[in-house]
Amino acid sequence: MIKVRFFGTEPVYGFHITGHSDMNPGGPEILCAAVSSAAYMTANTVTEILGVKPTLLNRDGVMYLKVKSEQEALQCRVLFDGLKLHLSEIAQDYPKYLKVTNSEV
Repeated sequence: MIKVRFFGTEPVYGFHITGHSDMNPGGPEILCAAVSSAAYMTANTVTEILGVKPTLLNRDGVMYLKVKSEQEALQCRVLFDGLKLHLSEIAQDYPKYLKVTNSEV
């Protein structure tokens, strides 16, 4: 299962994604690809377009991105809220394979 945890709510400070869907063993992992693509787009936009320098970890099955201040969180707000909405909508269609939650900052 892919687990996505967003840090905070108003504003969101970042996210932590772990796991694999294992939805299609031995075949293409469309759900993993969709989640990864959305997460990479968000991370790349935060770092390369907005110029924010978050704490960032990316390795197989894990992506962690967290901004350091409320000002940075507000700067990234539309991106984080958009990612959260996008992944929450996907999770409604694949509840056995993708879970989206919130936690404190």
